[in-house]
Amino acid sequence: MIRHFASDVYLELKRARAKHPRPMNSAHEGYAVLLEEVDEVKQEVFHGSDRTKLRDELIQVAAMAQRMAEDLNL
Repeated sequence: MIRHFASDVYLELKRARAKHPRPMNSAHEGYAVLLEEVDEVKQEVFHGSDRTKLRDELIQVAAMAQRMAEDLNL
């Protein structure tokens, strides 16, 4: 089965909204969330060797970027 990145981002965004229903309140909060996710990508790049885990982290970055844009009406 071919996995589509955009579809996986949508599912991750849906999961994240269910787990944390409160919207982001500011650009500062969104930045902090994105920075945490990007740091996890960095850890996979420099210390991991699992391509699936790296892909999962990239999906989380994309989902949180989309959430930030939506929550802040950008």
